[in-house]
Amino acid sequence: MDTQNPSAPPHAQSRVGGNKHPNRRSGHHSGGLIHDHTRHATRFTVIGNHLAQHPELSGLAIGLGVHIQSLPAGARVDIRTLAERFPEGRERIASALRELEAHGYLRRVRERVPGGRIVTRTISCNQPGRRREGEGACPESERPAAAPKKRTPRKPLPLVPSPAFPAPALLQAAVDLLADLRTHDSRLLLSACDTAHLAPGVATWLERDVSPSAVRRALTDDLPPEGMRRPAALLAHRLAAQLPPPPPFRAPEPPPAVRYDFTNCDGCDRAFRSPTPGGRCRDCRSDSPGAA
Repeated sequence: MDTQNPSAPPHAQSRVGGNKHPNRRSGHHSGGLIHDHTRHATRFTVIGNHLAQHPELSGLAIGLGVHIQSLPAGARVDIRTLAERFPEGRERIASALRELEAHGYLRRVRERVPGGRIVTRTISCNQPGRRREGEGACPESERPAAAPKKRTPRKPLPLVPSPAFPAPALLQAAVDLLADLRTHDSRLLLSACDTAHLAPGVATWLERDVSPSAVRRALTDDLPPEGMRRPAALLAHRLAAQLPPPPPFRAPEPPPAVRYDFTNCDGCDRAFRSPTPGGRCRDCRSDSPGAA
């Protein structure tokens, strides 16, 4: 006795013939799509129209999404494996996977496996955004075990010179000069922290007899035409690299000699210079008995 094929569709599942097909329009010349469907009994996957008819996904992304949802759990869906399966190449496949990830059809999580190695697992979502049994969109078992990466701290600014005598008035003049730079170039809008870092360098220039206008020109002339990622770093470099030498040492000039007015000697009537009128000249003072 012949064995009945369990995969064969029953008679009730036969095709709808003639013009009674529900998706067939009346008339033979109306154009458009005509479905000729047969119900699947084995080896099929239910795909939502939100994926199959997604208005923003590319055709390659939709095709990869359907292919991934049809695979069994544990199948490899990395870029290399998919590129060996399809002819589009790694770059296009990687772009399509990013599309699916952006629209919620894929999630990639990193997990630490026994031995300390970290692997990336791909989770396929057939209904993006739907919560599972009261849990969040990403169940606890699918969350990455590795801690999230900490934000890399910002690189410190280059060092600037320091004045020999950091007087408060000198530092305040430096702060005012830095705060005024934005009026000459809007890109030089500095934060309070950056200004405090740069102020000793500007004060050193002012201490070395460089005028404020000359310091301003040294900081604002020949700036790069393209956008500056961190203006304070460029200013710090200029303050250190272009620092002028100290002014040369100048000895103080001696005070001018005091010259008194002339007066006549009371002894010999000779004219001599004296701080007071009258008196005796040097010769008469030496001839007097009490000169010794």
